[in-house]
Order: sequence, then C-alpha cells, then structure tokens
Amino acid sequence: MRLFPLSHAHDLPVWRRPEAMLMLMAFGMPVAFATWSALLNNFTIEVAGFDGSDIGWLHTVREIPGFLAVGVIAIIIFVREQVLALIALILLGVATALTAQFPSLGGILTITLLSSIGFHYYETVNQSLQLQWLPKDRAPRMLGILLSIGSAATLVSYGLIVLTWRAFDLSYDLVYWVAGGFTTVIAVAAFFVYPQFESPHPQVKKMILRRRYWLYYALQFMSGARRQIFIVFAGFMMVERYGLDVHQVTLLFMATLAINMVSAPLVGRAVGHFGERAALILEYAGLFTIFVLYAALYAFDWGVWAAALLYVTNHIFFSLALAIKTYFQKIAAPGDIAPTAAVAFTINHIAAVFLPASLGYLWLTSPMAVFVLAAGMALVSLGLSLLVPRHPVEGHETVLARGLAAAE
Repeated sequence: MRLFPLSHAHDLPVWRRPEAMLMLMAFGMPVAFATWSALLNNFTIEVAGFDGSDIGWLHTVREIPGFLAVGVIAIIIFVREQVLALIALILLGVATALTAQFPSLGGILTITLLSSIGFHYYETVNQSLQLQWLPKDRAPRMLGILLSIGSAATLVSYGLIVLTWRAFDLSYDLVYWVAGGFTTVIAVAAFFVYPQFESPHPQVKKMILRRRYWLYYALQFMSGARRQIFIVFAGFMMVERYGLDVHQVTLLFMATLAINMVSAPLVGRAVGHFGERAALILEYAGLFTIFVLYAALYAFDWGVWAAALLYVTNHIFFSLALAIKTYFQKIAAPGDIAPTAAVAFTINHIAAVFLPASLGYLWLTSPMAVFVLAAGMALVSLGLSLLVPRHPVEGHETVLARGLAAAE
C-alpha cells in the first residue's frame, strides 16, 4: 500500500487532505452513535422493560471496550491507525443497524458490546490521528471545528427523528438500520477516497506509562468517572422521572447540539487564547455547580424545564474538555501520541466499568446521592486543573515541575 507523506498533503485538493478526512469522520460517526443514544432510553424502557439497575449494567458493558482500548497498541503493529479507525467505524455502523433485532437484556448487552468496540477503538485512534495530523498552533481551533461538525451531524440525526418519528409512525428497527447504514457507507467511502497518510513521527508501538504524564492520566481518570454519571443517569432521569417521549428527548438533545454547534468553535478559540489551565478551571467549577443543582432538583422538584436547562448547560461546560487533548499535545514527545492515547482511553474508562452498574443500584434508593457524588468528582478535577501550567511544554508538564524535566 503506497503511503502519502503528511508533509505533502497541501499538494492535494482540499477535499482529499487529512483535515477533510477528519471532518468526514467527525460527521459520519455521530449519525450512528447519536441515533443509538437518542432512542436508547425509550427503547430499553418501552421494549425491553429496563429499570435503573439494568441501564447501569448496559452502560457498564458498553464501557468495557473503552477500558480495553490499550489493545489498540497491539493492533497498530499490524494495521495502520488510519485503516483501523475506518474498520472500527464500520463495526459501529453495522452493530447500530442491528440493535433493534435483539430486544432483550442479553441481546441488547451483546450488540451494545460490539458497537462499543467500534466506537471506542475509533475514538482512541481518531484522537491519535488528530494530534498527529493537526499542527499545535491550529489544533485548538480545528478541534473546536471538528466538535462543531460532530454536533451538526448529531443535530441532523435528532432533527430527522423529531420530524418523522410520529409523523410516519417509525419503528426502532427502521431508524437504527438507516442510521447505522449511513455511518457504514461513510467509512467505506473514506477508505477508498483518501490516500494513506504517513506521519513524519513514527509512533511507539508498545504500552508506555511515563511519570511526567501523571497529571494527564489523572485528568483523564476523573473525566471518565464524572462523565459516566451524566451520560448514564441525566438522560435516563428525563424519561423515568418526567416521562418524556422519544421525540421530546430528541428535541432536548437537538437544543443542546444547536448550542454546541455555535459554541464549540468559540471554545476552541478561547482555549487557544487563554490556555488550557483557564479552560479546565472554568469547566470544572461550572460542572461542580451543575451537579449540585442536579442534586437540589430532587430535593425541591423544580420541574422538567429546570432539568432540561441543566442538561443543556452541562454540555456547554463539557466542550471545554478539548483542553485536555491540547494540553497533552503540548507536553508529549511526538512518538508517544498513539500509545498514550490508547493508555489514556483505558484510564478514562476504569471508573466507567464499575460506576454505572454500582450507581444503578444506588439510583434505585437515592438519585440525589448519585449527583452529589458527581459534584465531588468535579471538585477533585478542579483541584487537579490548578496544577496545569499556563504554558505547558515538555519538561514543564505541571506547576510542580517548573523548568525541570521530569524523571521517567
């Protein structure tokens, strides 16, 4: 297979450059994943009869491939990262298409595991490709644009569901087939349209853990734990507590994505201008406040509109998490990006393996306690963000290593 040097990519037409491929994948992946997510809570409750513990187990199973993302390191010895990203995307699309064929606890857990392998391995490799293919001075802005494109794809998916679900009395089966098929076609097309780009920095193809990356690892761990609580229970609450229908849940998701489409590029520019430290401090302070208000929602029952407002606001703060990526890009040795992306993805999912199932049981007795725990995690993350330097570089990874190269 002929490789195309990344340094010559500017000689290609704009639509065949690495950035264009990242944009195409950024649009293709959310169509399957967003559709799966939008229908999930209603599908599991209405068709499979899930309760809080069942949904907790589903998300625990869904996160197992994320915990095993370190396996990417072994795969890229034999398969190029660009090819692996597209294979994983195809698996995500096909598994999404088949989701409604297995309307039982065991069936849903099995097909979810397969789609999750595709999603998590795609995300692991895609993050590595982004940091290798995007120059450091443009990375925050481009990551913001990629987030915006993903939001646009998700918004289109949600919009079609809202407009057609009741109007045409659609079935879960049909919608899953269409969304999964679209993502599969995008991945296959990308495989044949784009050349195989060769990065100027060969990647280390073995697992590495470097002491000087410890803060990055810690931020990833806390991000994964905190995000799981929101992903699993915030949307589930809207259906279980407030009885929202498919089109209503999807409309809430649409409002969130519309705001993210506008805010994501601005967030990328802000991170580039103010730095990762300021962005992360703002994110975690905001998330702490949001989760405290979620807990208060159960105490004072402010109603569905308050819950919806918290849901949308939470996503705005989550978009600041791109600062973790650019922080690592600035402190990493170029050859460490691929193996560290895999290790970091595994670290990000350590808590995700046990939190959803265990907190699912806690949810049955005290939903408020679940959000109080999330607020505590946001507070820990805020403390860690204070250790990020204003200008991180190799040898200055934390404020504790000012001007000194950390020992390996």
